[in-house]
Amino acid sequence: MSSSRRNGWTLAIVSIALFMVVLDNLVVSVALPTIRRDLGASIQSLEWTVNAYVLAYAVLLLTGAALGDRFGRKRMFIAGLALFTVASAAAALAPTTQLLVAARAVQGAGAAVVTPLTLTLLAEAFPVSKRGLALGVWSGISGIAVAIGPLVGGAVVQGISWHWIFWINVPIGILLAPLAVRVLRESRGPYGTLDLRGLALGCGGAFGLVFGLVRAQSLGWTSPTILASLIAGGLLLAGFVAWELRAREPMLPMHFFAKRSFAVTNVASVSMYFGMFGSIFFLSQYMQNVLHNSPLQAGLKLLVWTGATMVVAPLAGVFSERLGSRPFMAGGLALQAGGLAWITSIASTHLAYSQMIAPFIMAGAGMALVFAPSANAVLSSVRTDQAGQASGANNAIREIGGVLGVSVLASIFTASGSYASAQAFIDGLLPALWVGVAVLAAGALVVLALPFQTRRDAVLESAGAGVHELTGGLAGVPAQEAA
Repeated sequence: MSSSRRNGWTLAIVSIALFMVVLDNLVVSVALPTIRRDLGASIQSLEWTVNAYVLAYAVLLLTGAALGDRFGRKRMFIAGLALFTVASAAAALAPTTQLLVAARAVQGAGAAVVTPLTLTLLAEAFPVSKRGLALGVWSGISGIAVAIGPLVGGAVVQGISWHWIFWINVPIGILLAPLAVRVLRESRGPYGTLDLRGLALGCGGAFGLVFGLVRAQSLGWTSPTILASLIAGGLLLAGFVAWELRAREPMLPMHFFAKRSFAVTNVASVSMYFGMFGSIFFLSQYMQNVLHNSPLQAGLKLLVWTGATMVVAPLAGVFSERLGSRPFMAGGLALQAGGLAWITSIASTHLAYSQMIAPFIMAGAGMALVFAPSANAVLSSVRTDQAGQASGANNAIREIGGVLGVSVLASIFTASGSYASAQAFIDGLLPALWVGVAVLAAGALVVLALPFQTRRDAVLESAGAGVHELTGGLAGVPAQEAA
């Protein structure tokens, strides 16, 4: 198989795997009311149907990247894909909510291995000069999953049954695994041993932090359980940082964060996931609970918003390669803030859908302007053999941002409103959305205010480290110049 053909197949395999993982997370949210009725689930059990996946996924993202670096990225990608596929079948067959929650946790673990390795395998396959286009396609396909997730969920639940939102993953996994065995190249990270102490501290800290965030909505931020979880998580993460600073073969080299491009990109990712995905959580409910749309109707109408990502993302990937990532990330966050502010300013108990179309497109285009350029900035800030560590860190940080966004906005919502009536929902929705707007706008300002590493800095750093290729870490420098 020729190199270009193999690269094309690699792009297809990792993009479809990411599509499957992203789609699964989105379709489940639409099916929750039906699952509650069929299995007689309590509100707490239903909450854990989502939280078990999020918790396992966010906590194990760094672990997935580390295992790929140590035992082989191709091998661990296939193992994660197989685990996700088997867990999907188990979730489809689950007769009780307890077994469904357990299957969802295993799904999250499989997804945590697959997600960072899709980006690492892509970085290995494509040279820097062609990476922007590949990342644009990768982002566009994941954007399709975001776009059609609510629509697929609504159609499957209404047309067949909720079980099929999990069954659809099984044939995809069965087809992808043998293709991955045949096509993907094996590669490993820069270190020969697994950083077990860093692994334990990082996973423990992430678990404490994410558990506290996902349970704060139901238990309250001042609950002893939540306070103990957040404090323990913070202490363990501080221990993780202290250990990684002096470990000979760290799981996450702390010097990544000394590179302005890497640090600023993570600020942009946290801002987007906090502000936008926290807001989407409530806007999807707004369309059903207040505007009285069915799950399928809500999915169709949200397609205008999410569909903009699959159109804009490939273009953003190509042009960010030429112009640098910073203006796209800042502009994307600003567009999202503007679109969300527009929606918030007109939200009411009787809002016509025609008034939502323009701000939906604006917000969706803004999301797409961040996706591929931020991935490009992360990969450009490290050597190719460090891509797994960098992508794992970025994925973990942004997922925690998303969990934090939902938790904080939910607390703001419950402080001012409720589900008791349409007007009560609006009373809670508006202050929550304005906080989302503020976080997105702040992220845009930070990206503009903190310049990326200069080309001179990159040259000095490369020379000092003895690095042969100048990946530069600078998404603000066109890739052709930095190569």
